[in-house]
Amino acid sequence: GLVVTQLDIEPGECIKVKGKIQPDAKGFAVNVGKDSNTLMLHFNPRFDCHGDVNTIVCNSKEDGLWGEEDRKADFPFQHDDKIEMCISFDETEATVKLPEAEFKFPNRLGMDKIEYLAVEGDFKVKAIKFS
Repeated sequence: GLVVTQLDIEPGECIKVKGKIQPDAKGFAVNVGKDSNTLMLHFNPRFDCHGDVNTIVCNSKEDGLWGEEDRKADFPFQHDDKIEMCISFDETEATVKLPEAEFKFPNRLGMDKIEYLAVEGDFKVKAIKFS
C-alpha cells in the first residue's frame, strides 16, 4: 500500500484521495493519524472480508490497540469504481466525504493534526491532494 508520513494537516484541511477500486476488491482501508500505531481514523470499506459484506468499518487505534469498531450501514462503493474522497477533521470528529455520502467518526484520541496517511488493500491510488 501507499504510506505518507511527516504530514502536517490541520483541523479543517482536506486530504483528497483519488483512485480506483479493484474489479475483484475484497476491501480496502484508509488510515490517518500520527503513525501506524496511533490512528485517528481507520476507514475500511469491506466488500467481502473478515465476515463482513458491503459494510464500512471505522475504528481508531491507540498505542497499537484497536478501539471499538463502528459499522456503517450505508455502502456507496462498487467494484471497479473510480472514487474521490475528502478526509478532514476537527477537535470532535473526523469526516470522510464522498460525492454521494458522508461518514463521521469521533476524534477519540483528541488529535490536533494528522501526520500519517496510509492506503491499503484493493484500491489503486491515482492522486493525493492536500487543501
